[in-house]
Amino acid sequence: MNSTNIVTVFLTHNSKYLILKRSNNVKSMKNLWAGISGIIEGNEDPTYRAKKEILEETGITEDKLTFLKKEQQMKVESQYANHEWLIHPFLFAVKDPQITLNWENQEYAWICPSELSKYQTVPSLDKVLACLL
Repeated sequence: MNSTNIVTVFLTHNSKYLILKRSNNVKSMKNLWAGISGIIEGNEDPTYRAKKEILEETGITEDKLTFLKKEQQMKVESQYANHEWLIHPFLFAVKDPQITLNWENQEYAWICPSELSKYQTVPSLDKVLACLL
């Protein structure tokens, strides 16, 4: 089985959590809600990738972040045959969030965990968030 290592990051501010709606320009999971995410390249450190994805997808710099939690990787079934996603979950608090989306996402929302079920999300996003709470 082939696997792809992915970071999935949630930012929290005022007891809300940031989710992003993926754009039509991404390769997979178009128009689905997700956390901040990206593929871990080679032997790259997952924490480094998490911070890089936060900057790329939201414009939030590291000085506005406070690391809260990292959980063990989770296996998530893939939409591709003979493939699985290995998700590395992260949670950061953010001060004074000013979100600037890049091309990967078209919309964002700050939600309570109980509201996540109202959104059409990437597979197992609820489980990833739950493990961080």
